[in-house]
Amino acid sequence: MTTDARPASGTPMIFQWRKWDGTPHWRHECVYLGADEWGDWLGQPVGWHSERPGAQFDAEAPNVTLIPASGEHALTINRRHPFNMRIYIDLGWDIHWSDDPLLATGIDMDLDVIRIEGERPAADGPSGTWVDDRDEWAEHSIQFGYPADVMTHLEALTLDLETRVRAQVAPFDDATADAWLDRLEALNPSR
Repeated sequence: MTTDARPASGTPMIFQWRKWDGTPHWRHECVYLGADEWGDWLGQPVGWHSERPGAQFDAEAPNVTLIPASGEHALTINRRHPFNMRIYIDLGWDIHWSDDPLLATGIDMDLDVIRIEGERPAADGPSGTWVDDRDEWAEHSIQFGYPADVMTHLEALTLDLETRVRAQVAPFDDATADAWLDRLEALNPSR
């Protein structure tokens, strides 16, 4: 994040993703929760909206998103997710606060690190921890012309994040996330 301006804890805001070419991607209604040594935390209560061209949903479970100062990924942690998805990390680029303190933006770089808790039927997809959307990464690297140094850096970061998620070290551990999820639920924000 590049600016010091932050909204007050509990303030509704937007987290807007775009693709490398500037086209809009996911737009999430969130609430600012605060910051710690890991970065800024946003929350999305049940029922709050997310949309991108061609898709939309309302959050079925409370979740919090950590935006580290590096601006290279966003870590989302869910509580009581219907598909047991505990962690979803979007690899990104240039994630930062805009001039508007109620808007954080970033470039979605396709690669994701996912952790599903427990076992689930094979028809529902894999369980455990893995890197997702490698096919999209390969396709978009050609379509958008990702710079080689950005690709090399993000590929290494993705593998590092996968290792840290598997090891459940902070901030990828339950204790760190649960404190922020508790804060979100205690705020009980409204739009």
